[in-house]
Amino acid sequence: MPLRVFMLVLVVGCAAPQRPDSVKTGAEMLVESGFRDLRGMRVGLIVNPTARVDTTHLIDLVESTPSVDLAALFGPEHGLRGTADAGEAVEDGRDKRTSVPVFSLYGDTRRPTPAMLAGLDALVFDIQDIGARFYTFISTMGLAMESAAEAGIPFFVLDRPNPLGGNSVEGFVREPSQSSFVGLYPVPVMHGMTVGELAMMIKGERMLPGLDSLDLRVVQMSGWHRDMLWPATGLPWIRPSPNIPDFETSLIYPGAAFMEGTAGSEGRGTRFPFRQIGASWASGKALADTLNAQHLPGVRFEPISFTPRALPGMATHPKLKDVPLDGIRYIVTDAAVFRPVDTGVYVLHAFYHQAPDSLRGSFLKKRWLSLMSGTPRLYDMVTSGATPDAIIAAWTDEVFAFETRRRPYLLYE
Repeated sequence: MPLRVFMLVLVVGCAAPQRPDSVKTGAEMLVESGFRDLRGMRVGLIVNPTARVDTTHLIDLVESTPSVDLAALFGPEHGLRGTADAGEAVEDGRDKRTSVPVFSLYGDTRRPTPAMLAGLDALVFDIQDIGARFYTFISTMGLAMESAAEAGIPFFVLDRPNPLGGNSVEGFVREPSQSSFVGLYPVPVMHGMTVGELAMMIKGERMLPGLDSLDLRVVQMSGWHRDMLWPATGLPWIRPSPNIPDFETSLIYPGAAFMEGTAGSEGRGTRFPFRQIGASWASGKALADTLNAQHLPGVRFEPISFTPRALPGMATHPKLKDVPLDGIRYIVTDAAVFRPVDTGVYVLHAFYHQAPDSLRGSFLKKRWLSLMSGTPRLYDMVTSGATPDAIIAAWTDEVFAFETRRRPYLLYE
């Protein structure tokens, strides 16, 4: 590993005994070390419900540790407890259990301010990501890294597995014109990195300004390998956001989420968001037949009818609420060979070309689809008649270049 990368990494608890064939998260390694590298510090935690060691939340573990002073909590999209709808502003307040002040990083302010960081000695990030560029937790991480650099305090990332593994990289690399909170970094839709690795790359490749002076410390996992999908880790699934209830949904999400950039439904307002998608005019059987004829690896499709409803705790105001829809359901048959983003392009293409002529022009929402895909090329190619294979081929070279750039920042084999 090059020296410039090695100096960014802090391996905490490396002497802790290892359980055979188990994955230990960065949080678990930190706890096993007795919070050694946070001792004597006033810390702020950037967390959500996934920040757990076994069944205990990191908030409670830090709060009960005499040598560490838990001084502030920061909540990302969906809030500290993970109950807010997608896009819903999160409010400041106090944690009911510890009375520690809670600051929202998803509302009018999306990064810690100097006032929020006053008196802190360190910021600690522990949130389970799912490996898609537009999943906003990694944007929160980067903006908090900027704030930590400005405040002159270290930024700890407690590493966690990428549920989709570390080898699959798919999708267009985000172009500069499409920079947004759902695409803060010039990386593919599926980047195949852990949050710790990504944090190192954000700093090392200067993807955000002002990070040269940041004291970045990644607390590495033990036992995780790049070919591991989530089930192989043995870790329990805790939904990282209201509409990612299980691993299979997280696996489908990087491609199925393109439907958010359309007039159709991505399945919010049902118990199977992203696993089923539809439109009021669609023929689910015809769509399923079209897609199954492509023999896409690791997946088949079934026709389905559904009606999005208001679901407290998942989607209060889903798109096409109370409108009967027809569409398809993903059935993943082999997660090891399934290609989420490639498949999402085929699905988007099939819906677009089935849309009635009178509705086709308004089905794709160019601005939002461009932000999600990281480029207007997806919209332009679909609407100009390009095949799914041609679209996928269009990102091959940039994915290869990204895989070369990311190599110095990979912490796991």
